[in-house]
Parts: sequence; structure tokens; C-alpha cells
Amino acid sequence: MKSEFTIFYTDDDEDDLEFFTEIIDSININYTVVTQKNGQQLLDALDNPPPTPYMIFLDINMPGLNGLETLKKIRESNNEIPVIMLSTSDDSEIIQQSRELGASFYVPKSGMFNELKKSIEHTIKINWSNFTPTKNNFVYTFF
Repeated sequence: MKSEFTIFYTDDDEDDLEFFTEIIDSININYTVVTQKNGQQLLDALDNPPPTPYMIFLDINMPGLNGLETLKKIRESNNEIPVIMLSTSDDSEIIQQSRELGASFYVPKSGMFNELKKSIEHTIKINWSNFTPTKNNFVYTFF
């Protein structure tokens, strides 16, 4: 069965890539995850479709091009694809910089699998065609 939506997830941590893929598989069979291990691989994948992602989840702390640098390069050529920063950092300056560089949403990585699943599930259900990130709705908060 061909998937309806493709999600790109870029992270240098192999375990995080596996957890993310497992979470998406458990949420909805209409999504396919394509992973990259660094920012340059993501940029190369975006420059050489198919597939073209419906949304991108992007880690911040990576060697080489970090997530913020990668986000900046993505936004230089594409403002259409939602880019969600998924990071262990809860530094307010990093979060603000992510928003200023054009990220669509910011999800703090939880160390708890169920909380991480809940945050990713919430994020993929956002109607990106009419969502406008503001200071008040930009960061996912655990309830």
C-alpha cells in the first residue's frame, strides 16, 4: 500500500530515529518516515525528490550542519513545508531563534516514550495550511 504522506526526520542519534519511526508507525499507516542522519543529508534529499516531504522533523544538536543552520538553508528556498524542531533543548534563546528562522513548531523531546508519542501525534494532527506560529503557540507543552 502506498503511503499518503511522507515525513522526513533528521537526527544523528540512531535510537531517536528508531523511536520516531516506531511512533509514526503506531499512529497512522498513512505516513512513511524517511530519515537522515545530518543536515546535509536532509538538504540533499530535499534537492533530489522524490519523495517530497509533507513535513520535516529536525533535531537541533547535530554535528556538521546543526538543526538551526539546516533550517535557515531550508527556508532560503522553501517556505511551504512545515519544519518542526524536535530537540532536547528547552533554552528560550534556541526556541526563539528557531521561530525567527522560520520553524513551524517546536517540540521538546521527552525522555518518556508515551509523552514523546503524544507530542508527535499532536504535531502531525495540526492543520498546517492554516496554522500560524506565534510566541504563544509555537512550543508544544506537556499537559
